[in-house]
Amino acid sequence: MNAPPQAPFHPNEARPWPELQALQLQLLHGQLRYLAQRSTFYQRKLAAAGIAPEAIRSLADLRRIPFTTKQELRESLQAEPLLGLHRAADPADIVQVQASSGTTGSPAYVGLTAADREHWAEMTARGLYACGIRRGDTVLHAFSMSKGFVGGIPIWQGITRIGAVDLPIGADGGVDRLLIAARDARPRCIVGTPNFLLYLATVAPDLVGRRATELGVQRLVVGGEPGGGIPAIRQGLQEHWGALCCEVMGGTDLGCVYWAEAEDQRGMYFVAPEFILAELVDPGTGDPVEWKEGATGELVYTSLQRQASPVLRFRSGDHVVVTAMGGPGGRTTPAIRCFGRTDDMLIVRGVNLFPSAVQDIVSAMKPLVGGVVRVLADFEGHTTQDNLKLLVERAPGADASTDAQVAAQVEARVRNALAVKADVRMVRHGFFDAPGAQKVALTLRKAPEFDR
Repeated sequence: MNAPPQAPFHPNEARPWPELQALQLQLLHGQLRYLAQRSTFYQRKLAAAGIAPEAIRSLADLRRIPFTTKQELRESLQAEPLLGLHRAADPADIVQVQASSGTTGSPAYVGLTAADREHWAEMTARGLYACGIRRGDTVLHAFSMSKGFVGGIPIWQGITRIGAVDLPIGADGGVDRLLIAARDARPRCIVGTPNFLLYLATVAPDLVGRRATELGVQRLVVGGEPGGGIPAIRQGLQEHWGALCCEVMGGTDLGCVYWAEAEDQRGMYFVAPEFILAELVDPGTGDPVEWKEGATGELVYTSLQRQASPVLRFRSGDHVVVTAMGGPGGRTTPAIRCFGRTDDMLIVRGVNLFPSAVQDIVSAMKPLVGGVVRVLADFEGHTTQDNLKLLVERAPGADASTDAQVAAQVEARVRNALAVKADVRMVRHGFFDAPGAQKVALTLRKAPEFDR
C-alpha cells in the first residue's frame, strides 16, 4: 500500500488559487512601486510605454506592460557593468552575485541582497523537497560548483535549508572523485545534469568496481539542460541508477529552482508563487494563454519581492506544455514539461524544430545507436532550406559497415516524427566529449574534425 503524498515544503504551494492570486496582486503592487523608485531601467521602460505603476490594478492589467527581453538585459548590463541599469538595490546591500553559463559571450550577472538570497534558498529548498530530498539525507552534488553557476552555491544553499547534508564535490571535481564519494558516502540523492549523471552510471563499474545500482542512490534530481523530461533519457537514468528521477527548472535571472517534479511524476510544479508571477503566452503573438492542462506556450516571469536584480514580464524563451493543474499533497499550482527554448529553435524548410526533440528520437533508438546526437546547424541564423544535418554516434562496438543502414533508419524515424528530411552522418561511439561540468550543447554551429 502506497504512503499518502507528503505536504509541500511550504503551505503556499497548496494555498487555494484565488488566495494566491490575491497575494500576488498585493506583492506586484509593492514590486512596481519599488521599481518606479529604484530601477533606472524600468523607470525608462514604463515611461516610454506611458504606463504608471498605479494603473496596474489587476493581474490582467499586467499585460499592458511591454515584455522584457534577454537582449534588453544584455544591453542593460553593457550600459552599466556589473549588474546593469536594472540593478535596483544599493551596491552596499548586495551580498552575492551569480552568473549565467555565458555560452554566447560574457556571462549575465545577477545580484542578490540578503533578502534575495533567503528567497532563492527558500525556492530552491521547496523544489528539492518536492523532488524527494529530506532532512538528514546525504546529497552528492554533481552540478558544477565553479564559475558562479546557479547550480553550484545556490543548490548548496537550498539543500542545507532543508536540513540535508551537501557533499559538494561538483562536476568540476571529476568523474573519479564523484564516484569514489558515491561509493564511500552512499548518498541517498544525487543532483546534476541528466547527461552527466547518465555518463557517471555507465563508467561506475570501471572506476569503482560497482554498478551504479549498488551505490545506494534512491533519488536523482536533474536539471540545467534538456534530458530530464525526455522519456528515453529518464528511463536510462532510472535503470542505470535504480533510482527515481525528478526534474527541476529555474533560470539565472529569477532564481535557481522554481519548478520541480513531485512523486506523481506528471511534470514540474511551480513552487514559488509568492516570489515570482508566471504567465503563459503565445510565443508568436505574445497573447496570454490560459493555464489549463494541455495548454502550450512560452513562460513569462515577473519578480514579486526581488530587490537587487528584479525583472518585469521577462520572456524566458522556455516553451512548455502544462501537464497538470494541482497535484499531490494538496498542491494547487500548475505543472509543466519544457520541450524547447526560443534560442535553440531551428526552422528547417518551414518546420519549427527543437534539438531536444531530435535527442528524444535518437535516444529512444538505442541500442541500434549509441544515443548521442548533435544537430549541425552550419548556416547563418536559425533558418535553412537544406535538410536537417545530424551527427549520430554508433552503438558501442559497431563499425562503419552498418552506417548506411542505421543512418537510413534514423532519417526515417526523424522524418516520420518531425516532418523534416534529415541527412545523418554516423560517427564512432565516444566521438563527442563525455558530459562534464559544462552543459551539453545539442547544436553545433561548425562541423567538427572527423576521424579519418
